[in-house]
Amino acid sequence: MPVPHLHPDRSAEADLVARLRGGEEAAVRAVIQHNNQRLFRIARSILKNDAEAEDAVQDAYVRAFTHLADFRGEARFSTWLVRIVINEALGRLRARRPTVPWADATEADGRIVPFPLTSPQPDPERTMAQHEIHRLLERAIDALPDAFRIVLVARVIEEMSVEETADLFGLRPETVKTRLFRAREMLRKDLEQQVGPLLTETFPFEGVRCQRMTEAVIARLRNLS
Repeated sequence: MPVPHLHPDRSAEADLVARLRGGEEAAVRAVIQHNNQRLFRIARSILKNDAEAEDAVQDAYVRAFTHLADFRGEARFSTWLVRIVINEALGRLRARRPTVPWADATEADGRIVPFPLTSPQPDPERTMAQHEIHRLLERAIDALPDAFRIVLVARVIEEMSVEETADLFGLRPETVKTRLFRAREMLRKDLEQQVGPLLTETFPFEGVRCQRMTEAVIARLRNLS
């Protein structure tokens, strides 16, 4: 499904937010479809569970769209959404592991968690070899300690800047750079030479899944109105 283009300039964003505050469903759909993949990947990097990440993103969308008055325009709207998703995911993580503070999660044992192929239907554009490479890469990323995994996802897979990543996770830019370097080193031995060019294609969230997420959020918002 093609992703609607959202102009990055401030005037266009202000217009979009105004349309959202006016309850325009087309604007809601455009925002969801534009941000779905990034938000899912960020939530997935924290929770390491597809279904829980989807739930977290849906709850974050509903929270955002029902609290638009809280958006002050001090950051990009997309950045505001990311912060809401991070808070939602971290809240779920704390609920799941109440005795493990997020600050201590950097010492996670890095065990490999099964990561099923995310596409619900066969994708004719990918070969079996690509599927296997992606599967191995996703498992390797899942095995990274939490603090390194979320930085890798933000910087490499979502191509966020050092400054944006630092701001989102409350880190110093130097820490972001160090964690990214260490995360790359952890992956390099078995994967980097083989799948480096394919890294931005991991954890896909498009097509049927993107449409399903969009319709689920729209339905929840309709029930609230």
